[in-house]
Order: sequence, then C-alpha cells, then structure tokens
Amino acid sequence: MTTEPEDGMEPIAVVGLAGRVPGAATMAEFWRNQRDGVESVTRFSTRQLVDAGWPAEMVTHPDYVPAAAVVGDADQFDAEFFGYTAQQAELSDPQQRLFVECVWHALEDTGHDPSRFDGAVGVYAGCFANKYLPLNLLANARFRRSLAAFSARPYNDKDFLATRAAYLCNLRGPAMTVQTACSTSLVAIHLACQALLGHECDMALAGAVALPIPLIGGYPLVAGGIFARDGHCRPFDAAAGGTIPGYGVTVVALRRLSDALADGDHIRAVIRGTAVNNDGSTKFGFSAPNMQAQAEVIATAHAVAGVPSETIGYVEAHGTGTPLGDPIEVAGLTKAFDTRERGFCALGSVKANVGHLDAAAGAVGFARAVLALEHGEIPPSINFETPNPALVLDRTPFYVPTTVRPWPRGATPRRAGVSAFGVGGTNAHVVLEEAPARPDAVPARGSQVLVLSARTGKALAAAAGNLAGHLDRHDDVDIADVAYTLQAGRSGFPVRRHLVCRDRTEAVAALHTLAGSASATGVVPARQVVFVFPGSGSHRPDAAAEIYRDEPVFAEQVDRCAELARPRLGYDLRRLLLPSTVDGPDDPGGGAAAAFALQWSLARLWQSWGVEPAAMIGVGDGEYVAACLAGVLDLADAVDLTIAGAGIRSRAGADGVPDLPAAEFAGEVAGYELKPPQVPYISGVTGTWIGPEEAVEPAYWARHLRGPDRFADGLRELAGERGRILLELGPGRVLTEAVARQGITELAALSALPPADAGRSGPAHLLDTVGRLWQSTVDINWDAVHGTARPRRVSLPGYPFQRRRYWIGPDTGSYEPLGLEEASWTSRSLPS
Repeated sequence: MTTEPEDGMEPIAVVGLAGRVPGAATMAEFWRNQRDGVESVTRFSTRQLVDAGWPAEMVTHPDYVPAAAVVGDADQFDAEFFGYTAQQAELSDPQQRLFVECVWHALEDTGHDPSRFDGAVGVYAGCFANKYLPLNLLANARFRRSLAAFSARPYNDKDFLATRAAYLCNLRGPAMTVQTACSTSLVAIHLACQALLGHECDMALAGAVALPIPLIGGYPLVAGGIFARDGHCRPFDAAAGGTIPGYGVTVVALRRLSDALADGDHIRAVIRGTAVNNDGSTKFGFSAPNMQAQAEVIATAHAVAGVPSETIGYVEAHGTGTPLGDPIEVAGLTKAFDTRERGFCALGSVKANVGHLDAAAGAVGFARAVLALEHGEIPPSINFETPNPALVLDRTPFYVPTTVRPWPRGATPRRAGVSAFGVGGTNAHVVLEEAPARPDAVPARGSQVLVLSARTGKALAAAAGNLAGHLDRHDDVDIADVAYTLQAGRSGFPVRRHLVCRDRTEAVAALHTLAGSASATGVVPARQVVFVFPGSGSHRPDAAAEIYRDEPVFAEQVDRCAELARPRLGYDLRRLLLPSTVDGPDDPGGGAAAAFALQWSLARLWQSWGVEPAAMIGVGDGEYVAACLAGVLDLADAVDLTIAGAGIRSRAGADGVPDLPAAEFAGEVAGYELKPPQVPYISGVTGTWIGPEEAVEPAYWARHLRGPDRFADGLRELAGERGRILLELGPGRVLTEAVARQGITELAALSALPPADAGRSGPAHLLDTVGRLWQSTVDINWDAVHGTARPRRVSLPGYPFQRRRYWIGPDTGSYEPLGLEEASWTSRSLPS
C-alpha cells in the first residue's frame, strides 16, 4: 500500500485505541468478546433498580424492560493521578472522569509520551447529556447550599469535555467538543482527520462517552420508540424490534500515515476517506432516517478514499435493529455501492453486543472495524437468525455472518466501512484499510532494559503484573519493542523500577517477582550524575571487550585513542584492551593509555545516551580523562600526557617523582593548549573544585604528578550537596566500594562495568546501570541506547488507575459543604 492515493490526500493512521465498554475494560477484552459473539447486556432485579434510585412503580410496570449494557465501577476515579481533590472529583460529571482516563490510555497505546511528543496533540470529543448535575448534585439540598455549587459548571458542562482532557493531559493542539447525537464520535473522527490533513495538529484523539444517571437502569417501552421489548438488539433480523441502551467510552488516536511510519508506530489500520452530511428536511420527521442522504455520505467517502466499493469486505453499520432503520440503511448502502455483485461484503453492528452507546456509538463501531482489519477476522453478528425480508438481502452486496470468519487478503488490501447516523440527520461514514506491512525489525542487542513507573507502589506492582500477563499471552512479541515502548512511550512517574532481561520468558518471571513486592517499592530521589575515573591503577585487560563488540560509539572512541597513541607507543594499544592471542608488551605507558581509552570511551558512550556529567572526579591519571572531557586538554594532548606521565612515574620508583622529571613534565604540558574547564571537576591535588587558573597552569600538572592524591577529600566535597550519584567509568567497583567503606551515605554510586568475579556480562551490567540511573530520574536518550536497531512501538497494558468512589447522591445527606478555599480553583501538578 502506498502512503498517498492518486488524488494526493494522505491516509490517516490509527495508532491508538482505548475504551471501557459493556463487558470489557480494555480494547483487547472488547475484541475477544466481539470475536466470540458475547452479548454484554445485564438484566437487573427490581431491588437493584430501586436501590439505584428508580421509582418502584416504574420498574415494576409491565412495559418496563430491566436491561441495559452497562460498565462497572463508573462511579470510581483516580483523582490523585489527575491532581484532583476529592471534592473536585465528587462534583465532576462521571462522563468527564471516564473520558480523561480513556484519553490517557489512548495516548499510552500510541507508544508516545505526550510530554516528549514532537508536535501538537488535538482532542475532538463529545458526550451524552449530563444527568449528574440535575439528578444528583442539584437534587442534593446540602450541595445546593454549599459554595461548591458555584464551581460545578466547568466540571459538568459538555463545553469543557475536550478542553478539560487537554488540560489534564497537557495537550496543546485544538480541543473541541463535538455534538451530533448518535453520530457524534464518528463525526469527531472525521474532524480529527481534517485537522491532521490541515496540519492543525500532529496527533489527534477522537471519541465520546455516554454514561446515563443512575448508573444502572432499564427503559420504558414507548410507542414508536427505538428500544426493543425483549431486551435484545437484533440488527437486520426478521425479529428485530429495536436497540437497547449502552454505556461506555471509546477514544482513538490518529496520525498522518507518513509520520506514523517514520516513528515506527503500531498502525492498527488506515483511514482512506471520510465524509459527513445531513438529511435536510426531505424525510418523515426530525428523528427519521433518510436513505438518499445515507447513500450520498457513503458514496462520498468512497470517492474521497479513491477505492471501488467492490474492494470493501466489511461494513460496520449503524444497525440499530429497528424495523424502519435497518431496511433504509441497507437500501442506502446498496445504492452507494452501485455494483451488480452480490453477497461479497459482510454486514454487522456492534449494537447487538453492547447496545447503543449514543454519542460513543460511532467510535465503538469504528474500533470494532479497526480490530477486525488488524486481526484479519470478521466478527459474527449475534442475535441474527433470519434476514428481515424488507432488506431483500439476496439482491444486495451484503451478507450477515453468524460465525467468526477469517478475512484473507485478496488482490487489494482488506477494507471496511463504518457508518453512524445521528438523530437530527448528521450522517458520517469512514473507509478503513488494513495497515501496511511493518518493516522487518533490525536485530537488537542481546539484553533489554524494561522500565516501569507509577505514582504509587501499589500501582507499579499492578503495572508489573498486567505487563507480565500481557507478555504471557503474546508469545510473538519482540522484547526489544516492548522495552522501547516502555522507555520512549510512557510518562515517567516518581515510583520507578527496572529489570534487564534477554527474552520474554525472563521478563515475565522478573515482572511477576516485581508484582509481588509492592511494599518494597519506594520513590527514588532525583540525582545529578558525577563521572568518576579510576585511572590506570584499576585497569583490567579485556574488561570492555564485549562493549567494544556491541557498542559502535564506544568502539569508535577506542579506535580513535589507539590511532592517537600509536606514534608515541609504537604499537596498537588495543592489544592491551581487547582479547588477543598475543600478549601485549609490558609497558606502563601503554597500560595507562589503554586505561585512558577505556574510560574516555565509556564517558563518550554515556554522553551519547544523553547522560551528561554535572561534575567529575578522577584518581591519579584518571584526572586526565576528566580534564579532557571538561575541555582543558584536547584528546590528542590528553593521550600524550597520559603516556608521558606513566613513563615518568615508572622511572621514579617507590620514592615518588623527583623534582627534575616533574619539571620536565611541566615543560611538556606547557606545549599544550590548555583551556579553563567547561565542566566542574575535583582536583586530585587539593581535594576540592579545580579553579580555572589552576587547570591551565603547567606547574599544577607537575604537582599533580608528584603529590599524593586526595580522592577521599574530593568525595567529601561532592557529598556536600545532596542528590549526586557517582558513575564509575572503569572496570569494576573499586571507587564505588570506597564510598561505601568511608560511610558517605549522601552519595549513591554505580559502576559502568562489572568486576571480574561478577558472573554477569558487561553489556547486561551496562544496561542495568542505565536502568538504575533512570530509576534515579536521570534522563536517558533511549533512541541512542538502541543504536542502529530501530525497535517499534507496540500496544501494551495502560496505566493501572487506582480508583475509588467519588459520588454525590440526591438528598442522601452524605455531602459535607465545602469551604470557600476548597470550592475555588486549586493548583495541581500535571502528570509528568
């Protein structure tokens, strides 16, 4: 599939789905229910309905049907996550609370962290009529007397649905509330596509929510109404008598296809064309459907998409199951398809499974079609036995599948249509196409680091358990894709943990362990990184051989140092640093140069991963690395200085460096161009911060060569400011262990390479250190960590919201009036 059709309009990629609909708390559960033909309708007892607030005389009437497709725990919300006070949560329309949680999950499903997304994110959304304010809040006398009553509108009015979601999720694109009754959410999708094509935003979230009050209930039968007497929606069936109420929320995330492909997004499907129109007045009445207008909107969407109707294999219809609406809809579809071919296109309606979600109906039908394309299966239409004869189905392009069917690819990509028709006449249609094939993954490193964060330990444990279950169920997942999605596509919260694994099996086991240790999970304080260079005294041959093999940046810097040292040494220092069948020469200068190359190259590797030192400290000739990294010396001079200094020290013996060789050394340093340091570092001569005058004075370097090193004093100087973490850039933990021995608890310490007896590979240890730094809130450039590999974003479980009930009932006496300060707008911290 090409990214642009012949007419030049760029397709729109569906890169995220989220929702809570009857019978399903996630889109994965929703698809399983659709595939398995599950009817998610609940029948309530009289006691349940009366307890919910319905009058007994209503629910016991013979024309009252005690059934609806509802969502559980709709009175609950994770107020703390979104920075709400308990009082703000209580006075908010539950629709707005459900919607913003779903927006957050849709963003997560894209694999993009909105705080790091390079572009504007828009929101196009609608909702069912607000019933919470009139039936609960204003029906509560204590609430009406409270100052909170004056603050209720922004938390309840439809006008603020999209803008509040944008505020709470820190989204900066257009935020618009859309209202066209039953077609609201599909119209929102249409508008989101238009905004993307017009470059008004770079990602768009579109959807709607419908949550009547009370949260459970049935419906009275009304002459000429749309609801079914038997409590079942039977689209296109001869026994169809109407639909049933459905509750829920669905949000989709969209991007321009070219952008989604460039970023390795998980593209579930592609929108090829959309259209919207209105019935006008040429119909029986305001709420009646119009066949001609429906046909026109479908034909227009086909034309915009530039696809023949014969290539469309499935239509997710509006399908309310009414004796009037179904025949009109099929007639309109048949006219729009304008083909002599018969029975090639499946026809279905999600309303048979989850009821009519009012404003959210179009989006949930859209999600069903997207998932059918993604999974290559056509879901069954439940409650269907005999076609409604008024459809004349055998003379149309359509058939109604009663079992799940494989949807093989043909000469053209799989395609589907989605319709939504609103009471009042606003009609919408979308043409979908299967996603383009994903490029083959570039081979990744042997181990991966998975990162998880949450606002609380309980939430983090839940996240670990949910991810373990997801990986257990999906044995085809690439662990590198999982790692990258968690690293680059999720917001970082204060409670953090990480794990390093080689494959899915290791990851599942480690995640299960983490899920069982919630009480041990705490907030890690923020840290500034201090690079620590141990010098040649701790050098170990072959310590970084695996890093040289796996990390091109490290290898490039080692090679660069080797070429600079070759004229002075007369041989290749890599013989002292990397595996070789030939022993390297017993040369102090070569050993020191090899140690310098290793430590310099590790520092440059960490910098390429986005870890910049706030400060540095070195032991002995390790200070040469710090000075070079700070810009005092260029690399060639630093290598030369290291070799020269090692030669002098080797001739000096146990009595130290005499004055004459030290003076000669100062003379050699005077030949270099020395500059003031651009990064602060600790002097080994003074044990405190080096001054700019000292760093450029040749005599300083003579004193450094000759005198004792004051590393311990330097550590105490570093400990004077809290929040520092030492990163030892050498082979092992010689210096980090010194911190522990001296009892300097103010400093945390990590090592870049494992000690010789660690029993762990260098690359795995290196990644573990990456994870530990991230745990300490150090920013990591994850794209750089993955190097030439280009992992893809994948769909993973969303944040496990820690919900609790926030509810004000009518005249229950349970509401305490708020004070003036509590009732006013309050500041809060955004999810970061």
